Amino acid sequence: MTNKYMRIIHRYLGFFLIGIMTVYALSGIVLVFRDTEFFKKEVHVERQLKPNIESAELGKQLRKRNFKIVKEENNVLFFDNGQYDKSTGIAKYTNKELPYVLNKMTKLHKASSKQPLYWLNIFFGLSLLFFAISSFWMFLPKSKIYKKGLYFTFFGMILTFILLFV
Repeated sequence: MTNKYMRIIHRYLGFFLIGIMTVYALSGIVLVFRDTEFFKKEVHVERQLKPNIESAELGKQLRKRNFKIVKEENNVLFFDNGQYDKSTGIAKYTNKELPYVLNKMTKLHKASSKQPLYWLNIFFGLSLLFFAISSFWMFLPKSKIYKKGLYFTFFGMILTFILLFV
C-alpha cells in the first residue's frame, strides 16, 4: 500500500513542481557564473545623492564593495566605472546586471529567511528530499532494475562525498 501511495505522490508532486524545478535548474546554472560577467549586461545609472559625501560614505550609498576613489578633479570624484559630482550630488556609473528575468530567478534561488518567499525554498528542498527517498518505491525491491539502481545510488553517494570533501 505504501508503494502505491509513494508512487502517486511522487508522480503528481513532480508534475506540480515542474515549473519551479525548471527555474531552480536554470538559475543554478546562472549562479555558477556569478563571479563573471557572463549573462550580464551594462546598465547606466544616474542617482541623486547628498552633495559633499565623503568617499567612505559614498561607497556605502552606492552599495559598492571594495569601493575606491581613483582620482579627484574639479570637485568630481572618479571611481571604477563612474563618477560623483560633490557639488551637485549626482553620481553616474555603470553596473553589470543580469537581465530582468534571470535576476528575478536568481533572487528566488538565493532567498533567505528575511525574504517573504523563504517558505517556498523550504518546501522545494523538502520536495526534492522526498523525490530522492520516494524513488526507492518506484520499483519492486526484488527486481533487477531496483538492484541496479542501488549500485547507481551507492556510486552517486561516493561521488557526492568526493565532491564535498576534496
